Amino acid sequence: MKKLLSLLALVLLPSLGTTARADEVAVLQIKTAGVFQRVVIEFYEDATPNTVANFKKLAASHFYNGTAFHRVFPHLMIQGGDPLSKHKGNSGIGTGGPGYTLPPEIGRKHIAGAIAAARLPDKINPARRSNGSQFYITLQPMPNLDGQDTVFGHVIGGSEALDKISQIATDTNDNPVEPAVIQSVHIVSREAALAGATPGSNRLFSHIFHWF
Repeated sequence: MKKLLSLLALVLLPSLGTTARADEVAVLQIKTAGVFQRVVIEFYEDATPNTVANFKKLAASHFYNGTAFHRVFPHLMIQGGDPLSKHKGNSGIGTGGPGYTLPPEIGRKHIAGAIAAARLPDKINPARRSNGSQFYITLQPMPNLDGQDTVFGHVIGGSEALDKISQIATDTNDNPVEPAVIQSVHIVSREAALAGATPGSNRLFSHIFHWF
């Protein structure tokens, strides 16, 4: 029996190790009015592998650093990820991206804290391809969007910070007059994120705010 258990352990250990390495989350550092906020996002690896891989790739290349949330709706939704938002006042904010789109991976629900890929409307984008970098985060359940966009993760920490961002006063284009800028996005293990560590920073955060 001991030999059998040992053999089973050898078979299972590689798969367990793979699961641990795949269990990554995104830690966003956001600066608003001189205050840093921390947001943690969990991915739907199995349901949206291409969208998640793309987000991680952009994060690793520092693509999101310096981008701002360019559309906010109080207690409802915030949108970001446009490289054009790095320059306040750019008339094209909301239309930018990395120069490519992604195939849809539609299926997950728009629960509170869902992070989804933004896209152009069906009229000019019938295939529902996702923008290569822009995303939005729902602050409450939005079932009216289910089946429309690719939901590739959800917020597991920092929901209060996101809700505060959604309440910033806006101009006529729903663009916050006080910038909420993503300083960095790091992909780390869930264990490291929940421990409060952020690579490249001495700042430690001990409180995680959950939606659920």
